[in-house]
Amino acid sequence: MRVVLQRVREAAVAVDGDTVGAIGHGFLVLAGFAPDDGDDALRWMADKIYGLRLFPDDEQKMNRSVTDVGGSLLVVSQFTLYGDARKGRRPSFVGAADPATAERLFETFVALLRDRGLSVATGVFGAAMQVSLINDGPVTLVLER
Repeated sequence: MRVVLQRVREAAVAVDGDTVGAIGHGFLVLAGFAPDDGDDALRWMADKIYGLRLFPDDEQKMNRSVTDVGGSLLVVSQFTLYGDARKGRRPSFVGAADPATAERLFETFVALLRDRGLSVATGVFGAAMQVSLINDGPVTLVLER
């Protein structure tokens, strides 16, 4: 499982010009899944995101979690995180889970985040989406399990 996590002031995702998910401050989570990802990887990633301290405290040190600041998550499935562009000019996506597997993993991952009490908005799995954001910091991490 591979995630690009961005601390945002706001983020939204649209499909065909209609906003399908939006948050204020929190994390934009772009999530990609590999064929062999299982529940352990999903739980680990949900716990990691839940506990990461990437928001500033009163001394401007990154010492608060998304729950500490009352933030939300916008989670968008992105198989292109498994794109391999080492050879040629067009990336290969053979490292990404097939759509049916990835959709199941995505739904389970979102449910795990919600089970932790997080407010989670999502995109539409498999749709062509337009994601907009105001990155805060900027703060961006790549997480992998």
